Amino acid sequence: MIEQWWLEPCRALDEPARLAASERDAQLTKPGGALGRLDALVPHLVALRGQARPSVDPVWITVFAGDHGVVAEGVSAFPQSVTGQMLGNFVNGGAAISVLARQLGARLEVVDLGTAIPIGPLPGVRHLALGAGTANFAEGPAMSADTCQQAMRAGRDSVLRAYEEQSALFIGGEMGIGNTTTAATLACALLACEPRRLAGPGTGLDEAGVARKREVIERALALHAGDHGTLEWMQRVGGFELAALTGAYLTCAQHGIVALVDGFICSVAALCAVRLNPACRDWLLFAHRSAEPGHLAVLDALDAQPLLDLGLRLGEGSGAALAVPLLRLACELHGGMATFAEAAVSGRDHEPAA
Repeated sequence: MIEQWWLEPCRALDEPARLAASERDAQLTKPGGALGRLDALVPHLVALRGQARPSVDPVWITVFAGDHGVVAEGVSAFPQSVTGQMLGNFVNGGAAISVLARQLGARLEVVDLGTAIPIGPLPGVRHLALGAGTANFAEGPAMSADTCQQAMRAGRDSVLRAYEEQSALFIGGEMGIGNTTTAATLACALLACEPRRLAGPGTGLDEAGVARKREVIERALALHAGDHGTLEWMQRVGGFELAALTGAYLTCAQHGIVALVDGFICSVAALCAVRLNPACRDWLLFAHRSAEPGHLAVLDALDAQPLLDLGLRLGEGSGAALAVPLLRLACELHGGMATFAEAAVSGRDHEPAA
């Protein structure tokens, strides 16, 4: 019997703390709602953290890496060797997420779930070797049910390490040549969307390349057609890193760690997590809207309003890292601003006429 740990209850929100935070916000020296969506964000953070003066520190970032067999169909502008090469770049400090983690004072963990081209052990990388990447899902299942669950547990284990370090905010990043094709295929399956809506250029495909990607996705969906649940779709057309991210988001919700979701690929993993355990949705904040065309449909399905819209499409968790200062400042505003009474400033004393 499979231990379905992902169905375990998620941490309950502190609703009295949310109400108190909303009441405090109404007394701060600013017009009601003047900070826009931040005015709603902070009470939610208070409910998640159970703190009158919330904090999102310490921050933990894990980049999950894995290769994709569907790359054999010509769906990527980059060779698969890049996945393994980037692992070294992450731990040597040269990648965007490495720079961002340093600047944020965040812990950066790198997990190698399985690359197509063997690489030697790299200091600072957790090598799990689930396989030489997934199989080509245009020809058969991407992975076995057991391997899919191993990948999910890898995400769970990463969050448990973050929990042991008393991390308040978890950012999951991903690295894997071909993973926008995988994410788009999985999203098409879960949302019953046409590939033309969700498939985009990824790392830089031209128009012909995008058309080829859409054709591959259509072929894969036809091959795997059936009334499958989320877990089986992940096994059939998913990726190691998407499964790990799914497991990570579920574990964040179960252990009371706020998850800041990155772009398109991470949002598809978040969709999987919510489909598996809907209560985890409260624990997911969405950092940005990606330039990848399929991201909007996934955000809509999750009823998610991302914090930023900068046209990003890098991955690695970089967009989420860029949003951390905004969360920090929102918390500081809530905790540091004076109330009208404290500042001896006259508040609003009447409602405008109808």
